[in-house]
Amino acid sequence: MSVNAYRQAKSMTERPRAMEQRLMTEVTNELIIARKSSLLGSKLMPALHRNREVWSTLSAVCGAPGNQLPPALRASVISLSLWVDRFTSEIVAGRESIDPLIDVNIAIIEGLAPAASASAVSE
Repeated sequence: MSVNAYRQAKSMTERPRAMEQRLMTEVTNELIIARKSSLLGSKLMPALHRNREVWSTLSAVCGAPGNQLPPALRASVISLSLWVDRFTSEIVAGRESIDPLIDVNIAIIEGLAPAASASAVSE
């Protein structure tokens, strides 16, 4: 069985919330690795770009007609996505640290986690 077949099977059986948590954990770990590597400015772009893509997708899903999340939660996700986009530009310009992005992502990961489990973020 190839890796792609495994991924496809996993994506078909994984619940959306678990998938969102896994993806956010992967992206956050990339940000943490970039921070631990002391990368700054444009050298952070691969990790920052992926983080922006995830947040942009979450925003689009929350803004889509038929989304069944409560309106207040949808609005909060969209608002956070806009903040992530603006704040990422500040990081690239060297005016801000990557730490607040990591903190927001960790809070989202914890919110997506089942009540009894801890996050898998490797800080």
